[in-house]
Amino acid sequence: MQEMDRKQHNDLSCILLSACVTACKAAALACEMMSEMGNLLARRQALPPAIAVAVVVLLLGHHPRALVQAQPSPGYFPSATVRSMAFSEDYDNLWGPQHQTLSQDKMALTLLMDRTSGSGFKSKRSYRNGYFGVSIKVQPGYTAGVNTAFYLSNNELYPGKHDEIDMELLGTVPGEPYTLQTNVYVRGTGDGARLVGREMRFHLWFDPAADFHHYAILWNPDEIVFLVDDVPVRRYAASATGAAAFPDREMWAYGSIWDASDWATDGGRYRADYSYQPFLAGFRGFRTAGCETAAPAGCRPVPASPAGAGLSVQQRDAMRWAQQRSMVYYYCQDYTKDHSLYPECSLAT
Repeated sequence: MQEMDRKQHNDLSCILLSACVTACKAAALACEMMSEMGNLLARRQALPPAIAVAVVVLLLGHHPRALVQAQPSPGYFPSATVRSMAFSEDYDNLWGPQHQTLSQDKMALTLLMDRTSGSGFKSKRSYRNGYFGVSIKVQPGYTAGVNTAFYLSNNELYPGKHDEIDMELLGTVPGEPYTLQTNVYVRGTGDGARLVGREMRFHLWFDPAADFHHYAILWNPDEIVFLVDDVPVRRYAASATGAAAFPDREMWAYGSIWDASDWATDGGRYRADYSYQPFLAGFRGFRTAGCETAAPAGCRPVPASPAGAGLSVQQRDAMRWAQQRSMVYYYCQDYTKDHSLYPECSLAT
């Protein structure tokens, strides 16, 4: 009987261990948890189910529901409303043409960075608002200092006084996750020696080097929404920032890979190591919709939600999930910054 109880307990522990393997693939502490549970089983110290669950919860530092929590549906999928186009339909090479490779079907582009150069592309047309998306896959392994970027800018039209909306995948060292950095610069706050950046950074709930994922910027007169696989991860509202801190001039869409060793990985602690070159980034699923600069005044912006302006309740819930789970930095919570330069932070919750 005692042996049967031991077997039942071991079976329960094994079942729990198996469930943890599946549920914790995206959790940063999965390896630690599996090691601990594996040690318990190896020593044949069978745990009562309630205690086993408590051990897992303590190791994860989350409510038990986190064990099975998956990416929530935002309920609205703007990428599905915009067709995928060939690279040359809306983009041209901007620099480093020798480091660009276009797929045979013209739908995908690979950018390369080595010690001689990176590479970049730019949209053929400028826009006064729109939806700009692309699927990106970055390189695994040592990629410290490497910046794979997709962004909107008018720096060539307004040098020294430009606007910019960024999504940047910042390289890393083995064992550490990529960082997605979102940022907004307005009328020169990204120029000169004193930068006034509005960064929000994430360690995403997936590995950006394992597969392609869709990154998008939805920019209209009311707001900027940063989306990852259609999940809103950040909303930057014009009503909260005021006209002075919201970009409203025409911009182009860009993509690039470049050496940002001075700041990209742990504040510049880890730099690009060209013994690992070349560094590659894949781009495909180019999606653009919106009002070109020359479009008639009646051109309607791409809506951020089914209702138009703002996010739906389901989108807000998905954004809250993403930020609570994955956000690692928010400029409004950085008290080393001069908050007189960020009036919107007084309204942040």
